[in-house]
Amino acid sequence: MKGKIIKLVAGVYTVIDEKEKLYQVRPVGKFRYHSISPKVGDNVEFTPESITKVYERKNSFVRPSIANVDYCLLIMSLKTPDFSVELLDRFLINIIRGDTEPVIVITKCDLGSDKEIKDLKETMKYYEKYYKVFYSGLAGITNRDEFENLLRGKTSVLSGQTGAGKSHLLNMIYPELSLETQEISMALGRGKHTTRETTLYDIHGMYLADTPGFSSLDFSDIKPTNLKEYFPEFVELLNKCKYNECLHISEPGCIVKEKVEKGEILKSRYDDYLKIYTELKSNKQFWRVK
Repeated sequence: MKGKIIKLVAGVYTVIDEKEKLYQVRPVGKFRYHSISPKVGDNVEFTPESITKVYERKNSFVRPSIANVDYCLLIMSLKTPDFSVELLDRFLINIIRGDTEPVIVITKCDLGSDKEIKDLKETMKYYEKYYKVFYSGLAGITNRDEFENLLRGKTSVLSGQTGAGKSHLLNMIYPELSLETQEISMALGRGKHTTRETTLYDIHGMYLADTPGFSSLDFSDIKPTNLKEYFPEFVELLNKCKYNECLHISEPGCIVKEKVEKGEILKSRYDDYLKIYTELKSNKQFWRVK
């Protein structure tokens, strides 16, 4: 049989098959000798008792321990906490380096003034060139059908700043869960009885997981010279600068700097690039998200 691992607790894996039937299984002993450790998100072959094969992964993460992630839903709030372009850029780097596609969702739009919402959407027009962007408020999420169609059949994790409204968003979009916001928070591994297990929840044909590891901004494994690879607007201009190894900082003939001056690249994005590059050079890479 073929299926997907959706939960791991104390060495016991929960696998869902193609007919959505659940099985509690363990990996066969040979995995241990071949250093194969199945993860939540893995596509596998199994019997009613054992996992017999783990298929090749699209991607794999250590913290959180999950594999085959298609999208990372980056939840940012307009208010309480206030929206931060710098924090958005840092989260995007963290997501992209995991070979995962970001989907940006701005929550609590009902709390902003008309001017704040107008300014936000003007800024986000730039990001929409490279990422899917959705907005959410009391009336629900914009383009809900597009949002659900995008995620259907995919495995997605949630990331973002604490208090941005991840659980509330789930509760609003999927009331069929019949859970209060606090209960959703508990079920997804938040709250007083925090669990370290990662669980995928099958919601309308899409798999969702709330995993704290995607909210940690640790860039310690990024070389300063590689930082430019995580800015798609820089990647588009690859080999168009005067020097092939241009870092887009002080080199003459830099097309990136020219486009910043012309307003074709968002200046705040470029400023964040310079700031993070300086942090990496000085070995101050870790941000703790509160």
